[in-house]
Amino acid sequence: MKLHTNIIGEGKPFIILHGFLGMGDNWKTLGKMFSEKGYQVHLVDQRNHGKSPHSDDFSYEVLAEDLKEYIEEHHLEKVVLMGHSMGGKTAMLFATTYPDLLEKLIIVDIAPKYYKPHHQDILAGLTLLEESDVSSRQEAAKIISEYVPDRPTQLFLLKNLDREDKDKYVLKVNLKTLKDKIENIGAALEKGKVYEGKTLFIKGEKSGYIKLPEDEGLLHSHFPAAEIEVISDAGHWVHAENQEDFYDSAIRFL
Repeated sequence: MKLHTNIIGEGKPFIILHGFLGMGDNWKTLGKMFSEKGYQVHLVDQRNHGKSPHSDDFSYEVLAEDLKEYIEEHHLEKVVLMGHSMGGKTAMLFATTYPDLLEKLIIVDIAPKYYKPHHQDILAGLTLLEESDVSSRQEAAKIISEYVPDRPTQLFLLKNLDREDKDKYVLKVNLKTLKDKIENIGAALEKGKVYEGKTLFIKGEKSGYIKLPEDEGLLHSHFPAAEIEVISDAGHWVHAENQEDFYDSAIRFL
């Protein structure tokens, strides 16, 4: 599958994978910052997200194979790979499957364990949005706000709106497949999958996705060389909520 991408800068290849219902564009500001340090940053839309193609298939195995194809198509070697949330799950599976293609791995606020589905309100809001034939962003914002009270999350979700014509907005995400395959989003990394390369786990202090110290043993069983950094004043969207400390932490590791 030919993934949509936005490539910024020249230098060492650095791929960033967004989270569930996100897109590469969510990382544009940080992408520019990393590119100024001599990286060629690839902001990739994973399948069924952003401007990448839609398909009925959706699992981490499929997403990891998409990434392998992307790396081959762009003739990239010794890649730095960073993934947030769902993108982090893709990155973990990719690193443990194709370790020779990577130089370093950064996983943002997700652990290799199973998470039960917890996006029901968001998906219900997006479903209503898709069925409502909205003709303005204000109308879309009103619908989403009834399901998602948190303003930053509303704005994040509304980035999925695309103007189809003058009076009609549609969603970029493939909502049907994402709802059908919601169980796959929380899938754990299989036992025995190990990446021995340099790895950094970044956790948002206020986020419950990675629990410390409980999850440390599991992290190190899959990623024996892993370092863990906690970013203060940040939840799950750690890169957006405390961009400065997040960037400093990533650059120190790189």
